Amino acid sequence: MLFLKNIFLTIMLLLFCTISSLAQDNYTVNGVVKDSLSGETLIGVTLKFMGKAQVGTSTNAYGFFSYKLSSGDYDLSVSYVGYRTINRKISINSDTKLELNMVPDNILDEIVISSERRNDNVVNAQMGVAKINLSEIRNVPVLFGERDILKTLQLLPGIKSAGEGNSGFYVRGGSTDQNLILLDEAPVYNASHLLGFFSTFNSDAIKDVSVFKGGMPAQYGGRLSSVLDIRMNDGNKKEYTAEGGIGLISSRLKLEGPIVKDKGSFMISGRRTYADAFLAFSSDSSIKNNTLYFYDLNAKANYQINDKNTIYLSGYFGRDELGLNETFGFDWGNTTATLRWNHLYSNRLFSNTSLIYSNYNYVIQNFLEENNFKVSSSIRDMNLKQDFQLALNNSHNIRFGLDLNHHTIAPGNITASASSSVNEVTVEKRKGSEIAAYISDEWEVNDKINMVYGLRASSFFLFGPGNFYRYDAEGNTTSTKAYSSGDLVKSYFYLEPRISASYQLNSSSSLKSSYTRNTQNLHLMSNSTASSPTDLYIMSSNNVRPEIADQVALGYFRNLNEDKYEFSAEVYYKKMLGQIEYRSGTDLRGNRNVEADLLFGDGRAFGIELFLKKRFGKINGWIGYTLSKTERKFNDINSGQWFLAKQDRTHDVSLVGIYKASERWTFSSTFVYNTGNAVTFPGGKYQLNNKTVFYYSERNSDRMPDYHRLDFSATLEGKPGKKLQSSWSFGVYNLYNRKNAYSIDFRDDPDDKSKTQAVRTTLFGIIPSITWNFKF
Repeated sequence: MLFLKNIFLTIMLLLFCTISSLAQDNYTVNGVVKDSLSGETLIGVTLKFMGKAQVGTSTNAYGFFSYKLSSGDYDLSVSYVGYRTINRKISINSDTKLELNMVPDNILDEIVISSERRNDNVVNAQMGVAKINLSEIRNVPVLFGERDILKTLQLLPGIKSAGEGNSGFYVRGGSTDQNLILLDEAPVYNASHLLGFFSTFNSDAIKDVSVFKGGMPAQYGGRLSSVLDIRMNDGNKKEYTAEGGIGLISSRLKLEGPIVKDKGSFMISGRRTYADAFLAFSSDSSIKNNTLYFYDLNAKANYQINDKNTIYLSGYFGRDELGLNETFGFDWGNTTATLRWNHLYSNRLFSNTSLIYSNYNYVIQNFLEENNFKVSSSIRDMNLKQDFQLALNNSHNIRFGLDLNHHTIAPGNITASASSSVNEVTVEKRKGSEIAAYISDEWEVNDKINMVYGLRASSFFLFGPGNFYRYDAEGNTTSTKAYSSGDLVKSYFYLEPRISASYQLNSSSSLKSSYTRNTQNLHLMSNSTASSPTDLYIMSSNNVRPEIADQVALGYFRNLNEDKYEFSAEVYYKKMLGQIEYRSGTDLRGNRNVEADLLFGDGRAFGIELFLKKRFGKINGWIGYTLSKTERKFNDINSGQWFLAKQDRTHDVSLVGIYKASERWTFSSTFVYNTGNAVTFPGGKYQLNNKTVFYYSERNSDRMPDYHRLDFSATLEGKPGKKLQSSWSFGVYNLYNRKNAYSIDFRDDPDDKSKTQAVRTTLFGIIPSITWNFKF
């Protein structure tokens, strides 16, 4: 606690000194940077002003920048990955507004993961952050040839796949629910289609992706491990365009264009798989009548009212349908909507106000007459956010704001027909609110030291109506109390200090460090090793305390050969409190007293992440390596001793290579290797009533077999200069047909019951794919 107190006092002192400082008597240069062809605002563009000294800034999430300059003449350089650099002479003798339009560069040498500027990885104080260049994501081979943001992220050190073909991911020892996934600021609770084989994010509709795996800024909160911030395209303000693709398993189409030219635009993008269409050709009626598909829709519109006001409306709707020959049905999906208002109060104070809606739900149905029932569950959020960005002076860029989020959770009701033998169960809804305020500052201390520091004050309130129980350590009910609607049941309050700093050793290398505290009040209930559509959430309560994580990290960052190569080495240690496990035999669905079956303990994770990337040229790519350990400790598990968490993997390696053979041909390949997940295998067996019963010893003391796979893809671009632009993408997933274990089950040897057989289940062998992409 003394350490946290010192961190808190240090941050408060820095913020006080910052706010009390006086801005220099200079002129303000501000404006918005856009794509010259579409009118899209560009995020993270680097602007350099070269006069008496070289100074600079970058655009925010809405393409806006503000900077103070003394009077005089400057050479302005504006650069951004995938665009031609703008070089312009400007004269400053009063407050100046610039409209900057960047021309896309058709010759792209960058690879998928790229910083905003060549040496941003060295100069920026932020640690553990990466951005995806979506213009090149198509070159990374993935399952079924479907471009996938989440599968690409899993190739970075410190971010691990939750399983074969799965969109879920673990970050620095955290579980899948400890990642905050935002789509235009709206939280997405299950970011997967087809049981995890596809992500919910259609790459055609996405403009910008940032992931924070450590040292996250104070404007983000509510999860322990990471933030994945995804922004959708605004739409083309200049002309109407269409693009899409047709593949073996899915097709997609995007339309965009101006509502009022140069003032407003729209974008709508849809995608659907058609695996069910192939089932219809089967002569087997038990297969022919099955259902298996998903669809999703992204839409966005914006309108610039005047120079100071712009409004945005965006939404996402996605649904999965799975049915087995009219005996079983299962559907799930997300709905999000975001209404945003950007307002410029002055040439230095920028405001964003957001009203956000998010709803995730699923329905499971059994249609058999004697067991006809339906299970339904949902989590719904209503969120109001107010964010400000103040360019106080050229050394301080301050962000502050307020975040109010109201949750309603229906944790899994069971309804049945009159003739069904299944008993109906109604579980009371739970309502709670998270309220947070934050302030942070990006401080350029001097030519060598940069800092990002801030404080987030977060609170959680659990409200009635409903009956609320208390349980003892054995899970027995000790008291019950009824609350009316709006009554306060329980509240929590935490201060979350955040600080990151970089020290530039020279123009090409730096040292960085960070400390971050996060809290989490929504907890995932899952018995599976990876994310599942039927996962349930519960809130912090009088029995369940918030989860807390404290993470410290140190890093060395270096660019080589005129920024052609990038290297980084980061070490981290994360301590986690309030981690959740379950008693043996816990049933999560239709359980009114699920909190009685929960166990609470601690966690810790530590490791080193190495990253080497070649950024430019005909051949580029990267190598990522993670050496890590993740453990948990519960009084009622493993005799109170530390044991490996299910997501623990000692070694994790990824290699990505991209070769631009000619103007039209690009070849790429990925290789991944990781230690198998920690699992619990039976230590013995015995007979009970003529049945074999396996018994288990230490938790997660065994390992799945090591996982490795090689993928390959080739892209052929159409002939340039035509109105219809097209390309063909060819891919092979699991090129050497490795039979990786998805699960291992144990059973008696049918020939000798004294012996045991281990049965390995494999999901995918070698899978070819082909997709035709078009744009006009």
